[in-house]
Amino acid sequence: MYNLLKGKKGIIFGALDSNSIAWKVAERAHEEGATFVLTNAPVAMRLGTISKLAEKTGSQVIPADATSMEDLENLVDKSMEILGGKIDFVLHSIGMSVNVRRGNHYTNQDYNFTKTGFDVSALSFHRVMSVLYKKDAMNEWGSVVALSYMAAQRVFPDYNDMADNKAYLESIARSFGYFFGRDKKVRVNTISQSPTPTTAGSGVKGFDGFIAYAEKMSPLGNASALECADYTITLFSDLTKKVTLQNLYHDGGFSNMGVSTGIMNEFMEKEIPKDAKSE
Repeated sequence: MYNLLKGKKGIIFGALDSNSIAWKVAERAHEEGATFVLTNAPVAMRLGTISKLAEKTGSQVIPADATSMEDLENLVDKSMEILGGKIDFVLHSIGMSVNVRRGNHYTNQDYNFTKTGFDVSALSFHRVMSVLYKKDAMNEWGSVVALSYMAAQRVFPDYNDMADNKAYLESIARSFGYFFGRDKKVRVNTISQSPTPTTAGSGVKGFDGFIAYAEKMSPLGNASALECADYTITLFSDLTKKVTLQNLYHDGGFSNMGVSTGIMNEFMEKEIPKDAKSE
């Protein structure tokens, strides 16, 4: 441990269970000396085990629906009261697609479900920052981080409308990040993480295939949830004070690969049987 967050205060959205990246971030933030409030939607809290995390990290839990401005305003007010002042870091780790859960193909969406997923997964990020901005709740050189995925830039067919949500999320980080940086000296970034076996990610069709493919494509292999948490801690720390408006790839090099020898070898083995004879 390096005491990178000693004396810093924050809010962590989205810790559901020990598989969650947000859960790992909370554990690491605690180890690095931070104090923080944990929050999730009431329905998610009933499904998860966030109370165990709160006990482990000495944190309080404030239920909040990230699509409700009233809930978010209450969350920020209570957090500053509990933590004794302004906030230094915020993690947005929220994502949900009803179309994915219901098995609706991308070309045949239920648009009411699409709107719900967009509201939860992307627009909530704008809401969170809007409340923080208007309440002047962040300390100078504070840091806001949201978790994304490369489907915002490239086609992963079964990621469905979550790809659109992540693209919008990254755009919000840049656009709101400009104003947050100019007016409040607050950093805003997104982390494009390797496919990670979390409770949310496992709901995507073919997700195991995503993970196996990315592992073979990436020169360093997939980044784990804990490794993502480590990276997030650096963005919360004072070591990255001038990093903002960035979508930062944390994926073992996957994002810059065209093809790997591992993928090519596997492809060639399937295309040309080993017992095939040349004419």
